[in-house]
Amino acid sequence: MSGAATETFGALEVALEHAARLLPLDAAAAEEQAREILRAVGEEPQALRLLGAALRRQGETEAAEAAYLRSVKASVSDPELVRAAAALCENRLAVAEQTLRGVLMQRPTDVAAIRMLAETGMRLGRYDDAEKLLARCVELAPGFSAARHNYATVLYRQNKPVAAIAEVDRLLAEDPANPGYRNLKAAALGRIGEFEAAIELYGSVVRDQPRQPKVWMSLGHALKTVGRQAEAIDAYRRCVALAPQFGEAWWSLANLKTVRFSDADVAAMEGQLRRADLSEEDRFHLEFALGKAREDEGAFEASFGHYARGNALRREGLDYDADETRDQVRRAKALLAPAFLAARAGQGCPAADPIFVVGLPRAGSTLVEQILASHSQVEGTQELPDIISLARRLGGRAKRASEGRYPEVLADLGPDDLAALGAEYLERARPHRKLGRAFFIDKMPNNWAHVGLIHLILPNAKIVDARRHPMGCGFSGFKQHFARGQGFTYDLTDIGRYYADYVDLMAHVDRVLPGRVHRVIYERMVADPESETRALLAHCGLPFEEACLRFYENDRAVRTASSEQVRRPIFTDAADHWRNYEPWLGPLKAALGDVLTAYPEAPGGD
Repeated sequence: MSGAATETFGALEVALEHAARLLPLDAAAAEEQAREILRAVGEEPQALRLLGAALRRQGETEAAEAAYLRSVKASVSDPELVRAAAALCENRLAVAEQTLRGVLMQRPTDVAAIRMLAETGMRLGRYDDAEKLLARCVELAPGFSAARHNYATVLYRQNKPVAAIAEVDRLLAEDPANPGYRNLKAAALGRIGEFEAAIELYGSVVRDQPRQPKVWMSLGHALKTVGRQAEAIDAYRRCVALAPQFGEAWWSLANLKTVRFSDADVAAMEGQLRRADLSEEDRFHLEFALGKAREDEGAFEASFGHYARGNALRREGLDYDADETRDQVRRAKALLAPAFLAARAGQGCPAADPIFVVGLPRAGSTLVEQILASHSQVEGTQELPDIISLARRLGGRAKRASEGRYPEVLADLGPDDLAALGAEYLERARPHRKLGRAFFIDKMPNNWAHVGLIHLILPNAKIVDARRHPMGCGFSGFKQHFARGQGFTYDLTDIGRYYADYVDLMAHVDRVLPGRVHRVIYERMVADPESETRALLAHCGLPFEEACLRFYENDRAVRTASSEQVRRPIFTDAADHWRNYEPWLGPLKAALGDVLTAYPEAPGGD
């Protein structure tokens, strides 16, 4: 470096340090110092950030925002940010995080660095951290559209759809034609049950840009949910016509349960599987779709082969640990002792609004939900993630459940804490309640693991356990690809262990809280729907209504894999369908053990 260059650099550093020292003491003087630097050296990022901070301290928010945005543009050539960006592109997240934290130690208001660190956090699954960083980013630079888009996205992923929509609406006010903004708003609208509005938004995007396969697929999902099946099929077909390798769209067609693939469809999917450049995600989706195609043909051995390969590929990408589930059940049973429960009787939020339908996926819970939602006093919502979110928050920031404080932390909560958690759950559920009915359904199946929490914070809520034969339920889960949240379903042994753990905990709840949970056995519901429906309604304190027996006439939106099945009368032909695959289900039987032979009762002992 030449002497002149060294002198200039040194003078700049001194001037920047001087402006930074002035900032907390005299914002107007700091502003003038920053402007002097900019006049001397041009668009220097740190000087622009100091200018923005000085203007903000003086209440000049619009001018401060403009300065921050200029700093983002000027930061493109910053060597540290360039290094962090390269690390992000190469997925070297630890390097990116370390670099960006170093930058922010020196320049805490560098909005470009804040946004990049938030992106790093999102990739690492630290959504709470990313949300806080992006909130700070858009506070400093409200016009930083890319950061606001990131912020809306992380709010959506944090299951805060109403807040996400508010942020997207600010973006759309400036750029109403932006397809990314419209897609995100449509997804968030779907999250709160505004499916028709979501369909209109997705439709507007594909009208403007018809060669968008992922948007066609999202449109198909929304159409399926509201029962517009023919239009959903057309949307999925548009998707695979544009992107025949797109496995999720093929699986979405299969997942309708009513579509039969043609020979040409099968050949097209098999041709895609032969591609060396096919992504793993597309590959396992195609395997699941071909499993359904061969199942419909009655080629059960070939069908099982496809299902097995799809599950194996999916399982590789997950860190599900069956021992963790077993340990959580052991800890929950130890906590939920009669004396512990008696000491907290009558505490919690007294509201009786929620009806929780728990169990395993593919156990008939959507049928139970549809029956209840056909009652004039009950609204069906969807699988709400809020109980699980509360449990995770109570557990702390541990990476694994076994390292967290939940469920033992429940013993530390006082009456006011329990009541507040119940009230918080109801507030979280409020955006999903559209009809003003007295009761609503939360059909998150995984809530079986949190029945103790539900009982403590909402002692008057109803709990219904939907249960199906372990072989039928287990294999139905194995051949189903779930978008998220069901990591145990991709291995037959994992499924058997999970089912056994579920039965174990629910049997314990039956012993310590007799009558608290009403159990619906799927096979009994299929054999005698009226008697079982009357018993279900009685448990929920509801008078019998004939509409509950005609649940298939209910045109409400249904998001789950059973969406088309519950729009038809109860049928019995699927109850023993697993027997077609029995030769290959040995690992499932072995893992179930005496739970299989005891069904529909639980094995004896604790």
